[in-house]
Amino acid sequence: MTEVLRYTAFSADPAGGNPAGVVLDATGLDEADMLRIAADLGYSETAFLTAPPEGLHGDVAEGRAFTVRYFSPKTEVPFCGHATVATAVALAERIGPGELVFATPAGTVPVSVTASGEGLRAVLTSVEPYVEEADPADLAEALAALDWPAADLDPGIAPRIAYAGARHLVLGAATRARLADLAYDFPRLEALMRRLDLTTVQLVHRAGPAVFDVRDPFPVGGVVEDAATGAAAAAFGAYARELGLVPAAAVLTLRQGEDMGRPGVLTVELRAGDPRVRVGGSAVRIA
Repeated sequence: MTEVLRYTAFSADPAGGNPAGVVLDATGLDEADMLRIAADLGYSETAFLTAPPEGLHGDVAEGRAFTVRYFSPKTEVPFCGHATVATAVALAERIGPGELVFATPAGTVPVSVTASGEGLRAVLTSVEPYVEEADPADLAEALAALDWPAADLDPGIAPRIAYAGARHLVLGAATRARLADLAYDFPRLEALMRRLDLTTVQLVHRAGPAVFDVRDPFPVGGVVEDAATGAAAAAFGAYARELGLVPAAAVLTLRQGEDMGRPGVLTVELRAGDPRVRVGGSAVRIA
């Protein structure tokens, strides 16, 4: 019997953040098994661990390197930040805090887990990101699917596609009220996202110089909305730096899940001279 653990990431409260399934030993499971388990669980993603590829260990100790695959209820995704954080904390509870390394479909992802009086916290380091222009026709289709008038976009947050392990369309909301009002055409947005190979659409409202409220529709995964999206946070960090919204070295706070009743906080760190993005947060087991 496969043991499926339940954790929430980017919150120290089991009622907050984004729930993820974690299978610490997926040996013997094939893709159909993983998809079935993810669908039965119903969370936006479930992570499945197996032995690492030869040579992955790098600087981490024996037994702290793994292969990880991520499945939503509908499909496999190349990278999932909240399931990575949840998995790292689940491992740290069993083998201790410290350095981990994951071989993911998107590339190698180091994760550092630390302990404090507030619990365990994991920080992942993304693969190298990129940012590209969004085609005007695709943008128009996305806005039509969201039922967002173009006038509701924030001109200071230009539409782009950003990647840091998975592709996300970044759209800026001019007001917090616009962000809060999310009622979209699920099949229409899903069709566009599949054509553009998008994992989520990241909707962003700037609340301060380094504070952003975000929401992430996730129809391609079979859920209306993701509650805390680490992969999108990493992509947004790269986007914000490239477009000059923040300095080359900065720490950003992304608030997500409040409109779903599952508030969470994602910390995004940018370092000068390093194109990769670090995303951190707490995680706890769901009883």
